[in-house]
Amino acid sequence: MSRDTIPTFVTELPLRVTDKQASTMLVRFDYARQLYNACLGEGLRRLALIRQSKAYQSACYIPKTEAHNKERAEAFGAIRKEYKFTDYDLQDYAGTIKLGWIGSSVVQKVATRAFNAVNRYSYGKAGRPRFKSHDQFDSLEGKQNSVISWNGLTVTWGGLVMIVAPFSVDSKANDVLMHGLDAPVKYVRIVRRKLNGKNHFFVQLVNAGIPFHKAKNTIGQGLVGIDIGPSTIAIAAPTVQHAELKMFCNELKKDEQKIRRLQRKQDRQRRANNPQNYNPDKTIKTGAKEWHKSLAYQDTQRKLSETHRKLAEYRESLHGHLVNQIVAMGNDIKMEKLSYRAFQKIYGRSVGMRAPGKFVNLLKRKAVSAGVSVTEFSTRTTKLSQVCLCGSVKKKPLSQRWHTCECGVKAQRDLFSALLAACVEGERLNADLTNYHWQSGMETCLRAALSEVQPAIDGHLPVTFGLGRSQSGSPVKVWNRPGDIRNDVASAGESLYQGRESEKACAVSRTPRLSPQGARSEP
Repeated sequence: MSRDTIPTFVTELPLRVTDKQASTMLVRFDYARQLYNACLGEGLRRLALIRQSKAYQSACYIPKTEAHNKERAEAFGAIRKEYKFTDYDLQDYAGTIKLGWIGSSVVQKVATRAFNAVNRYSYGKAGRPRFKSHDQFDSLEGKQNSVISWNGLTVTWGGLVMIVAPFSVDSKANDVLMHGLDAPVKYVRIVRRKLNGKNHFFVQLVNAGIPFHKAKNTIGQGLVGIDIGPSTIAIAAPTVQHAELKMFCNELKKDEQKIRRLQRKQDRQRRANNPQNYNPDKTIKTGAKEWHKSLAYQDTQRKLSETHRKLAEYRESLHGHLVNQIVAMGNDIKMEKLSYRAFQKIYGRSVGMRAPGKFVNLLKRKAVSAGVSVTEFSTRTTKLSQVCLCGSVKKKPLSQRWHTCECGVKAQRDLFSALLAACVEGERLNADLTNYHWQSGMETCLRAALSEVQPAIDGHLPVTFGLGRSQSGSPVKVWNRPGDIRNDVASAGESLYQGRESEKACAVSRTPRLSPQGARSEP
């Protein structure tokens, strides 16, 4: 087993540093930032030369077929070597830059970080990487346990000897920390975070092995299907006869409102401090501008940053709890392979608050350490939102939140897709397995899941649940209704959709049709 394939986990501990040590650390972090920007600029320059070369343009015409894959890879590999666009070449370039001392292995890891950013951009997996401005480079690491080294409860980095902040070794709450301290250390990373506007430093030990498993987090047995939306998540576990439909990270709503208020306040302060940078119609002028930041503006900016940090940590905690719940339902998790970047373009605000892509990454990472299988399948071959148990395929608009088929199958769309996802095998839906679970009680479970739906913080049910709307057009309020009445709300929502569809059909049938000559004909 190679060094890169060894399972790893991270143990984080706070560092206790003096003012002088903190000042030295900030200088070294700024050295690394300038080095990263230099390597990033060099990498982008070499990539531009590659794309302008005739050899690259010729290699692009090689067919993307299995028979030509080797030839295509060799052609692009030769071009990269010719223009020295590799990880090792960029590390050599970084070694020629003399800014200040941070350690040779740290220099190489910074260069690798810059190369990976440009490399992802070259393959179209990420946007054009940006240069780091002041105070935007917040982590440094070395290779193996050297340069930045861990010795007991101290971290040594070129003359700096920093100790770990004290913590209780005997407390059961620190079992995770003790497990990390006992595990072998692959390399050490130093992280700088701003807490309430002040710099705090932490050490992260990248340990070899499997992370600590808490006894309360059990691992289930059986199939689990997941259907993730921008703001909702549906879970179906046919093996244990359980289904859920819930708002995704619903608890973050209050923090989002606080952020919006701070952003509006910040915009007012910016306009008041810089009237010369705005046109009469209140739009920003083009060209170079100088922005003045008052102390009040900086204080609002600090509060906004702190709110964003707390929101991110709270979101990560909610993701972890949800992952543990899913893993406890089964050890064979299946879900559609979605483009979360496309989600960002359509549902930017919702995705930015709930981060479904980050949740999926956390689910995969925890599944590996727990021995749980996570399978993502293509939406083109399965078409879960269009297919029925009887085998019929009918495309539905996004506004249709209920699956209703002539064969008699009726279910909420997201819950039904989650059940179908659990029965996908080899990129194809196993119809026999799906019918077996449906007839074995999952139909009742899906209906029961609707009776347990929890409303949003404002007391409304989201429109995507398909549980109907009030006459004003706003989602139905359910805060004073008992749980069993929500079945009636679900039935009302389904009948409401069917009624609207029948009204549309009647309206179409009553619409006069025109003959080819333009004369009106009777329907």
